[in-house]
Amino acid sequence: MLQVIERSHNLTIKQLRKNYISPSQVIGVIDPIVREILKNCPLVVINVKSGCLCDGAERMRIFKDDPSCKELVSSMTTEIDKERILRVASGFFGYVMFSHVWQGNEPSFQDFNVVKSVWNLPDTPLNAKLRNFCEEVRRLGHNWAWSDTCCIDKSTSSILVQSLTSMYKWYADSAATLVFLADVPHSSKPGDLTGSLWMTRAWTLQELLSPKVIFFYDSEWKPYLGDIVPNHKESPRIMQELADAIKIPNGTIVTFSPDDLGVREKLRLASTRNVTVEEDVAYSLIGIFKSDIHPRYGERADALGHLLEEIVARTGEVSVLAWSGKSSSYNSCLPASISVYSQVPYNPRPLEGEEMKKCVKELHDKLPRQDVLSIYNLINRLSPARFAARRLYLPCIVFFVRSLEKSCKGNEKLYRAKVSGLGQVAFTTADDLPLNEPRKFVFAHPWIRHIRGSSSGIIWGSVLESDADIESGLDDDAGLDEVTPLHPAPRVGNYTRALETIVRLGQPFSALLLVQEPSGEYKRVAAENQIVVPGLGTDITARNIRAMVLEIL
Repeated sequence: MLQVIERSHNLTIKQLRKNYISPSQVIGVIDPIVREILKNCPLVVINVKSGCLCDGAERMRIFKDDPSCKELVSSMTTEIDKERILRVASGFFGYVMFSHVWQGNEPSFQDFNVVKSVWNLPDTPLNAKLRNFCEEVRRLGHNWAWSDTCCIDKSTSSILVQSLTSMYKWYADSAATLVFLADVPHSSKPGDLTGSLWMTRAWTLQELLSPKVIFFYDSEWKPYLGDIVPNHKESPRIMQELADAIKIPNGTIVTFSPDDLGVREKLRLASTRNVTVEEDVAYSLIGIFKSDIHPRYGERADALGHLLEEIVARTGEVSVLAWSGKSSSYNSCLPASISVYSQVPYNPRPLEGEEMKKCVKELHDKLPRQDVLSIYNLINRLSPARFAARRLYLPCIVFFVRSLEKSCKGNEKLYRAKVSGLGQVAFTTADDLPLNEPRKFVFAHPWIRHIRGSSSGIIWGSVLESDADIESGLDDDAGLDEVTPLHPAPRVGNYTRALETIVRLGQPFSALLLVQEPSGEYKRVAAENQIVVPGLGTDITARNIRAMVLEIL
């Protein structure tokens, strides 16, 4: 019996030895999990206990010395629980972001290199602001803090670029973002937040929208309005105050994603914000637009041009062209300032229901069937807008200016044009137009998506079944020598849809005035106000419609 027990005991020991997992094996599993977590964290953060700046390697070392890591290693002798490792490590490396308005000589990365710790910085108001932030992070139970003042080595261009392009994600993935409102007194009252200088800065737009958890503090580091909810994005009164100020739904602020708002709405939000460095107009929007532009300080106004070019190139979205004011040197169709996007672009009143049916019937009775099909195919074969080497290739309907004269009204530059297909068009510009030179002017209608309509059924590169009602006209190519399609023209679903498209084409629209250069390309003429032309109504003929892709400098 004793031998049986001994043999059983030996087998148990052998089995335990076989299943035993060594500490080095556990650490071998922990290391890649931690590296993956750190890959999505800021490059450098402040350890709020020691006050020192720590890079990823130093944070890894600190974690391995921490009791939470040692407990993981010691408890996993027979089985490794990756989910538990991920949960513990994610909690340990959770970081808190700082959002504030720079007030002058803020403590820098180089300042930390001298004194080594935030607690050793000289006693100045701006150093005290940073220390108060770190103390609040520690009070909230987190280990790591990030501030744009001192956690970016701005003397190293690669680190600066990586930080600028990653910042939106860092705020979005943070354990919390703390907003310090230096100009909001204690005790705060409703309206103080939206009246703060913090609401006027370009960078703070993403710092408001991207975090999932945010806290607002007054000048004495007390919760705004005394609201002590676990997350100010869960405070109805604070979110409503913000929603009323920036004019988007409070639910969008709470759960913001870059896909929640259209291009034009994002530009409107950015248009009221200010920067101290010109390029930051564009760089502060990299995350909000999911942009891939490469920050290069020194390019000045070209930074905005690069951002808008990328938006058009990636999406074919031409709403960025709906503005009046001064043209950019980057491309004449882009604005010199983002502030123009505070303008409300002209949108024709939507035609629907009985009104649309009435217009369709009138057009059906007036326009020959072959003209309907010809115009419809011209519009649908237009390729998306694109940029190349700062040149905009713009699909549009073109109306040629037959004559142009300037009216004498004091200093106002008022012009009247006779336009083929449109009749008389009056407009003002910022510049004198060369009336005595043989230059060709055109009005362009670039709002092709509106003409096609949301229910147009256009699918690039695909062919839809046509119905017999218009099948005989699908191959009509009249006038298509002016169009360079990227894809075959999709077949239409029914004749009524084609008529609806042409009805929308006949509506009033905001036009771009372009002048042809001697080399053949075009430039946009800067207009002081939107040029809204009356449209064609139902007086449309195939002869009046010229669908083209214009090359614009």
